[in-house]
Amino acid sequence: MFATALAPLPLLILAACAISRPGRRPGALPRLAEGAALLSLALALAGALQLVFGGPAMLAIGGDAFALALGLDTVSAVMSVLVAFVGWVVVRFSRSYLDGEAREGAFHGLLLAAIAAVLVLVQAATLPVLILSFVLVGVLLRQLLLFYRERPQARRAAAKFTLAWTAGDAALLLAALGFWAAFGTLSLAGIGEAARAGDMPLAADIAVLLVVLAALLKTAAFPLHGWLTEVMEAPTPVSALLHAGIINAGGLLLIRLAEPVQASPAAMTLLVMLGGFSALFGALVMLTQSAVKTALAWSTVAQMGFMLLQCGLGLWPLALLHIVAHSLYKAHAFLSSGTAVRAVQATRRPGPVAAPGLAAVARAFLLALALYAAVAGAFSLLPLEKSAQALALGAILIFGVAYLVAQGLADAAPAALTRKTAKASVAAAIGYFGFHVLAGLVVGSALPAPPQAGPLEWALIALALASFGGVAVAQALFPHWAHHPATAGLRVHFANGFYVNAAVDRLIGGFRLPSSH
Repeated sequence: MFATALAPLPLLILAACAISRPGRRPGALPRLAEGAALLSLALALAGALQLVFGGPAMLAIGGDAFALALGLDTVSAVMSVLVAFVGWVVVRFSRSYLDGEAREGAFHGLLLAAIAAVLVLVQAATLPVLILSFVLVGVLLRQLLLFYRERPQARRAAAKFTLAWTAGDAALLLAALGFWAAFGTLSLAGIGEAARAGDMPLAADIAVLLVVLAALLKTAAFPLHGWLTEVMEAPTPVSALLHAGIINAGGLLLIRLAEPVQASPAAMTLLVMLGGFSALFGALVMLTQSAVKTALAWSTVAQMGFMLLQCGLGLWPLALLHIVAHSLYKAHAFLSSGTAVRAVQATRRPGPVAAPGLAAVARAFLLALALYAAVAGAFSLLPLEKSAQALALGAILIFGVAYLVAQGLADAAPAALTRKTAKASVAAAIGYFGFHVLAGLVVGSALPAPPQAGPLEWALIALALASFGGVAVAQALFPHWAHHPATAGLRVHFANGFYVNAAVDRLIGGFRLPSSH
């Protein structure tokens, strides 16, 4: 027995107690709920220590391929601590946020049960446990999204979420049948060993594509992103849990099945193309949103797309690091969104923004890439393997730095701005390689190395670099054509996501809002 396997129990016990106090001001339940979440976090940390000093462990019920098993390894330990920590923060926030609500007790019970289900999901060692956890998370999250059931938009969002999430569950179930037919096992470790041995029959290839489909559905990748951008009618703690914890489950699914996914060129190509496009599309739409929670939702679409791109490039440790960083950032962003709005309203409006010209943009990109090359050369002295995919991903991140540098190099930019952008550029380049090294040291041995770059990999790398570089240049030059009459119409189209969500709604039968009473 390992401590992490016990982490869901305190949450489930308090969730059961909430059944007797579902209404307003349920006595000591909110304080006890926070205590249970804190105990769960302590158990997750204890499990991580067990892994460090005792090595991996397994807890199984039943035998053979259909065992219900939880595992303790590097990935499950990292994710368990992350989920328990974010869960504790969300539960603590909910004590004051939900105080006095008519169904306050029921909310705490559902929230605790959902966190417990996610804790089981991240520890799943077999596909049956993984699938059951996904189903349970979907059922509980649907009830949380329907907390204000009287709101038509809440019912619409819950219906769209259920359709997308259930479709992902069905795809994963079919994938499990494919893996069973191909390898005769449903153990995640057994599937990985068979894929490493180079044995990938047709059933396994089909199963991998179904896994990718499930991950795309659960991470709200383009063009199936609509359900995530509409679930804004739930309480803020639900949004924080969804965007900081549950949405990452699709990425965890890919990481858990990294070996068979990486053995399929079609799957890797699909992840790079749809993930990269989702990242660009979500980021551009995010910039046009006026509501803070909607902007954060589109930010999640972009972040999950970038994480899928990392998986498609075979950068599995960086994808896991991205999940951790995104969870912490997005939980804070949602829980502090109200304070942020008030802070912006109270801020003195700045003067004109320095707009860089074409020459300044060109100098900025050249300087940023030169800086990146210098930092990469310094880190190359370390005895660590450097892949072409990792270097390309760093270049993509540097394109964002180049946008900052361009502001500092504009003719009207003050010297202080130039210095700040220069410092930010150096910090970003060093930070990327530093975290890359850290992720490799922590989880590198538990995940497959990136594939050797062949013609297909180089083509995907070139496409990604050209796409992200082109968008970065266009963004840097945007102030020069922002006032053109055509820009206003383009902004409207971007703000509506080019109506892709409406087209998908019509394709699947449409969602009519019932009249409210």
